[in-house]
Amino acid sequence: MKPTKYIWHKGRLVRWEEATVHVLAHGLHYGSSIFEGIRVYDTPQGPAWFCLDAHLRRLGDTARIYRMPLPHDREAMANACHEVVAANGLRSAYVRPIAYRGLGTLKVNGEASPVEVAIAAFEWGSYLGEEALRAGVDIGVSSWQRVAPNTLPTMAKAGANYLSSQLITMEAARHGYAEGLALDSFGHVSEGAGQNIFLVRDGVLYTPPVAAAILPGITRQVVLELAGDLGIPVREMAIPREMLYTVDEIFLTGTASEIVPVRSVDGLEVGPGHRGPVTERLQQAFFGLFDGTTPDTRGWLVPVRPSRS
Repeated sequence: MKPTKYIWHKGRLVRWEEATVHVLAHGLHYGSSIFEGIRVYDTPQGPAWFCLDAHLRRLGDTARIYRMPLPHDREAMANACHEVVAANGLRSAYVRPIAYRGLGTLKVNGEASPVEVAIAAFEWGSYLGEEALRAGVDIGVSSWQRVAPNTLPTMAKAGANYLSSQLITMEAARHGYAEGLALDSFGHVSEGAGQNIFLVRDGVLYTPPVAAAILPGITRQVVLELAGDLGIPVREMAIPREMLYTVDEIFLTGTASEIVPVRSVDGLEVGPGHRGPVTERLQQAFFGLFDGTTPDTRGWLVPVRPSRS
């Protein structure tokens, strides 16, 4: 992580090293934090947000699920996002808005603790590495399942949910995989530690439904819409584990990871063991949004506003 000059914290820009939280903050002890990851891309027209409103809407949805009243509305949050990117002079960035319950009470019910907001922005390449975008990665099915229905809300992007992801990704690293893949409580394919998953067989794109304990990813939705534009048929359905071993292509999606091919699962090659044609077409359409070769017909890109100072 390359530090930048400023972080937007509790309503104003502060220096990176001054954006601190009390050690007795409720969010630190009980996981009562919610967040988003948003990318800014350096386009021919200048730095531009990718799906900013969709991310901030999901942050608001997560806050509602966890009954965390945000101190800023969506417009104010958007303004703050613009401000922190511009103030740091970034042309491309990974932006992390986070809301958490601060210092107030150590009761499990944290409603007496104030909800505080911070937004950091810094340079960050593709999560699994630039080479992975071309060559693909090796993944393994984890022994850790995703949470069962009516336990933790998987549609919410909450810090506590990522304790599950940490177990999955640490286990994957011990086994020599770049990432781990979780099944849901019914034994169906769910998602990676921090990514959604797509499978391709005979030119048809398959992905688990929201009911498979997944986070409904913003990049996942973009891929679904790009697939429609390209005439690629899509099936959202329960996916049995064994289907992972019989498909032609697999790829992972996420804001941090972007679109990453999978070359093997549990030591078995996926198709020919390298990026397949459907994955490559979707990558070209996706990254084309940022170099101008794919028209942005849905308003996914929003220019970063210049600093007011």
